[in-house]
Amino acid sequence: MKRNGSRNCLNRRSRFGSRERDWLREDVRRGCVYLYGADSTTATASASASASSDLHLVLCTVETPASEICAGEGRESLYLQLHGDLVRRLEPTERPLQIVYDYLSRLGFDDPVRIQEEATDPDLGCMLRFYGEKPCQMDHLDRILLSGIYNVRKGKTQLHKWAERLVVLCGTCLIVSSVKDCQTGKMHILPLVGGKVEEVKRRQHSLAFSSAGAQAQTYHVSFETLAECQRWQRQASKVVSQRISTVDLSCYSLEEVPEHLFYSQDITYLNLRHNFMQLERPGGLDTLYRFSQLKGLNLSHNKLGLFPVLLCEISTLTELNLSCNGIHDLPSQIGSLLNLQTLCLDGNFLTTLPEELGNLQQLSSLGISFNNFSQIPEVYEKLSMLDKVVMAGNRLEVLKLGVLSRMSHIRHVDLRMNHLKTVVTEDLEGNKYITHMDLRDNQLSDLDLSSMCSLEQLHCERNQLRELTLSGFSLRTLYASSNRLTAVNVYPVPSQLTSLELSRNLLECVPDWACEAKKMEILDVSYNLLTEVPMRILSSLSLRKLMVGHNQVQSLPVLAEHIPLEALDIQHNLLTRLPDTLFSKALNKLNKLEQLEELNLSGNKLKTIPTTIANCKRLHTLVAHSNNISIFPEILQLPQIQFVDLSCNDLTEILIPEALPATLQDLDLTGNTNLVLEHKTLDTFSHITTLKIDQKPLPTTDATLSSTFWSHGLAEMAGQRNKLCVSALAVDNFAEGVGAVYGMFDGDRNEELPRLLQCTMADVLLEEVQQSTNDTVFMANTFLVSHRKLGMAGQKLGSSALLCYIRPDTADPTSSFSLTVANVGTCQAVLCRSGKPVPLSKVFSLEQDPEEAQRVKDQKAIITEDNKVNGVTCCTRMLGCTYLYPWILPKPHISATPLTIQDELLILGNKALWEHLSYTEAVDAVRHVQDPLAAAKKLCTLAQSYGCQDNVGAMVVYLNIGEEGCTCEMNGLTLPGPVGFASTTVLKDPPKPTTPSSSSGIASEFGSEMSTSEVSSEVGSTASDEHNTVGLDAGLLPRPERRCSLHPTPTSALFQRQPSCATFSSNQSDNGLDSDDDQPVEGVITNGSKVEVEVDIHCCRGRGLENSPTLRENSPTPGPEERARGSFFGIRRQNSVNSGILLPRSKDRMELQKSPSTSCLYGKKLSNGSIVPLEDSLNLIEVATEAPRKKTGYFAAPTQLEPEDQFVVPRDLEEEVKEQMKQHQESRPEPEPHDEDRTELPEEFDTAL
Repeated sequence: MKRNGSRNCLNRRSRFGSRERDWLREDVRRGCVYLYGADSTTATASASASASSDLHLVLCTVETPASEICAGEGRESLYLQLHGDLVRRLEPTERPLQIVYDYLSRLGFDDPVRIQEEATDPDLGCMLRFYGEKPCQMDHLDRILLSGIYNVRKGKTQLHKWAERLVVLCGTCLIVSSVKDCQTGKMHILPLVGGKVEEVKRRQHSLAFSSAGAQAQTYHVSFETLAECQRWQRQASKVVSQRISTVDLSCYSLEEVPEHLFYSQDITYLNLRHNFMQLERPGGLDTLYRFSQLKGLNLSHNKLGLFPVLLCEISTLTELNLSCNGIHDLPSQIGSLLNLQTLCLDGNFLTTLPEELGNLQQLSSLGISFNNFSQIPEVYEKLSMLDKVVMAGNRLEVLKLGVLSRMSHIRHVDLRMNHLKTVVTEDLEGNKYITHMDLRDNQLSDLDLSSMCSLEQLHCERNQLRELTLSGFSLRTLYASSNRLTAVNVYPVPSQLTSLELSRNLLECVPDWACEAKKMEILDVSYNLLTEVPMRILSSLSLRKLMVGHNQVQSLPVLAEHIPLEALDIQHNLLTRLPDTLFSKALNKLNKLEQLEELNLSGNKLKTIPTTIANCKRLHTLVAHSNNISIFPEILQLPQIQFVDLSCNDLTEILIPEALPATLQDLDLTGNTNLVLEHKTLDTFSHITTLKIDQKPLPTTDATLSSTFWSHGLAEMAGQRNKLCVSALAVDNFAEGVGAVYGMFDGDRNEELPRLLQCTMADVLLEEVQQSTNDTVFMANTFLVSHRKLGMAGQKLGSSALLCYIRPDTADPTSSFSLTVANVGTCQAVLCRSGKPVPLSKVFSLEQDPEEAQRVKDQKAIITEDNKVNGVTCCTRMLGCTYLYPWILPKPHISATPLTIQDELLILGNKALWEHLSYTEAVDAVRHVQDPLAAAKKLCTLAQSYGCQDNVGAMVVYLNIGEEGCTCEMNGLTLPGPVGFASTTVLKDPPKPTTPSSSSGIASEFGSEMSTSEVSSEVGSTASDEHNTVGLDAGLLPRPERRCSLHPTPTSALFQRQPSCATFSSNQSDNGLDSDDDQPVEGVITNGSKVEVEVDIHCCRGRGLENSPTLRENSPTPGPEERARGSFFGIRRQNSVNSGILLPRSKDRMELQKSPSTSCLYGKKLSNGSIVPLEDSLNLIEVATEAPRKKTGYFAAPTQLEPEDQFVVPRDLEEEVKEQMKQHQESRPEPEPHDEDRTELPEEFDTAL
């Protein structure tokens, strides 16, 4: 290998070694390229194929061209495959390593060193791969061309003999020729469109190919194997089934047309979309004029760069598609395509159209969307057959209505997603021709189209409109949602108006002209500032659907007549009651709401629903959740009722009729805390498909067992779909228990990617946290690496992702924890701070992010009318969907927030949740719910109540961040002790500390993956502690102050912490208890002389120890007050039999401190994130004795209530135990120790039991 740092250093290696890595580290411009052989599994192979024999790596630099690599490899060309899809030939001057680095940089990697590291990862082959030879898949080859030498017989009769011939199936024809003179001799061409292909019964593996028409010809072909026969039959059957001669060669990575295809002279439509067609090649685009009957040609997505001029010689063309080819201008020769009717030029860089285009008088469709036009081309005036101006996604800033007035043949104008700011009216005559106008997603602030008297439909959503003025002569539909409208003026009254959508504006009242529209059927004024519903609207005789939700309406008018209203949505207003006569009969003896089918009253302050609702015989949906309803409405007698939602009310009982309607499918009664359903009632509801009621509360654990700082609840509901495509990640103890990670993943229509991310993303984050302390860096790299690790699954599938990481905040001394949130797609996180929502994430969608929409437009993506990139997804950033690169990227939005005591909870939700719930409503709905699981379920239920039919997922994380959670030993502060014990005091002159012993058989550590129940079953098992510990009689080791998770001790090395338990066991009864105790000890498993107690060894650190392993005889004993609070004992190491002798010690000499292995946690961290407080003593038996009258839940071991399981002392040890107990009970005055006579305490363990 060259070591001189040459910029074009090139070498071939089979694997990485230390020398290669050292060479790469010298310069970030160096790297390697993995080169695959042609027989490698291409688009459908995983990156694990890198171990195959035909894969090797080539060391090079960013300056190394493809020609130099080819020369070193003995190859003619290099080929590049992106995302397991198309394969293109690299030009000799292209630089492969620079292509890789540019690709990674556009994905989101910023650090050159990290880019170099990622480029050496073989997993990158799922996104970007180089080949020494062009790979071809067998099924692709079959679709392009089938050929072989077979026995052939001409004609249906047996007069002709079988002869060996070369047979080719290409395009729409079967070609039979001599083997020797296949290129120069006579060739028989058999058109197959409309013909037949049949099996020959008298000869094995034979097919009969017949053409169509009265003078049809037949050729019999005999194949050698059944598989080969089936291949030919399958491909020929597609050809003969066509009605027109169509050849589809799209997505085959073609550079030229197969030569045999030119024999199919009957081809009328040729599809070459998504290839790499070249201009000047033997079968390139310049030879397409040889198809004499060609009418349709699709060359989109071929990256041509230039318009193929020779295409203008195909005079028979009627349809030409050249979109997404990077074309900057059109040649004047295009005017010779006089038969052209459809011309598609979307997704190019055109700024003007040639005047010669006006010669195409038969042109009826011209697409120039997503180009760079700044004004409407004048050539439109000459194209009289056009009736649409389709210019979405261009750069128009001013719309001159006078230009459109001169185009009398134009009826539809599509100018969505431009930069329109002004609409100019140049004359007073107005436009009498345009009937449909689409101005969505522009920057208009005022819009006056009153001069367009023939306008029937207007789309102007997602602008910045404050005022809108229209002509009402012909207006039929108006869509103006998501603006800032305060006034909408339409004159005259639109007598033809049928649909009016004005939601999400600033309207304070319904326009008067809307009340007078006699044919209006749909009115949507939700999310405005309305305070009343006009009587004229509610009494309209044409209105079928009325939506006034999310306003400030306090009451509804009283109806006097029957109205044909079918759907009424008045959710989230200020209604306290409904008119008593709202559902009663009118003067004409018909019910006022006779035809009402859907009624939504949710989110108001209603206490009752009028009993007259029973008159609505057609009602099938009643949604009235989140009210104060205490009386169940009389709806179970309605014959067509299907869906009833009365959740989150004050119901106490339900009056059930004798027979429930058979149509009832869904009944939601959750959130009614005072509602008690008897078994008889539940049996009555048994036939309902979905019955939602509150579950009986599970036995609550002790408060000390719950997490001190955070706890979470997760709810996921599939809705009306048959699969759940939402997954969540929840790790309460992350990075050795000093943080937490929560995530939400939404795959929209796929469930594979969310599950993959759920399983892998936390591990990726842990690896990245070890490499960088910058939250922006490690979060971004987590998403990018997860994007790569999706492999083949991420090529065609995508997923939104949200990741929240809570960790100790080392940057802000005023904050204990920091919350870092990163997301792509539509999943969002909201923090509740002092009762107010604080959004932490960003929605990457075309509708809500103009910057991202502009980026996608600049990349020349096609955005369909439903605002989806290439018609696939509305997201602009996702994990996966690599085939949509560079439009869809995985780089996340990242935000970091220091957590304070004002932060109450964190809500994570997918797109469906936030589409139906506002931030404020979500926070208000759950901030007073104590159980996070119940809170998450409530959010999902609310979303479904608002009409969400899709997958919905919600996670609620309750936060308890504050100084009251501090358990540090700082500045001589007194730490609060557990319940039932006095607080521990800090000694001014503490003894020398020691470390606990792991060799005495006392403690055993288990991995964090083991649960408490698993540990309790492991009797007597042992494992070494994570630190180098010594015996109790060893030398003394210094230790720092105990610090809690709020104020962690800064460490230079990576912190290793795992929640552990231990099993204590003794062969003899040296516990100091009388064997005649009648009551068993709660939390202690007793079996003969064995005692098993679960403790956490991480917090074990002694306070003092004499040089001698034995205690002095004048050890002080606790006084009466101390015994009343609980006895305290030291542990003296003896032999393997009596390794746990417990002796009394004075409590005021003890001080709780922390070992480095505890991560400053004041207690034991369980696998579910809960923290158990520490005990003040290691006397396990004495502590266990106190357990029955404590409620701290220190013991995880179950209590044995059977008499035979009580603690028993063997007879041969009774005298010894009684003697020890007698010593414990004797009360002696405690001498005052002198400084020179101070006794060092034995090693004591502050355990969490």
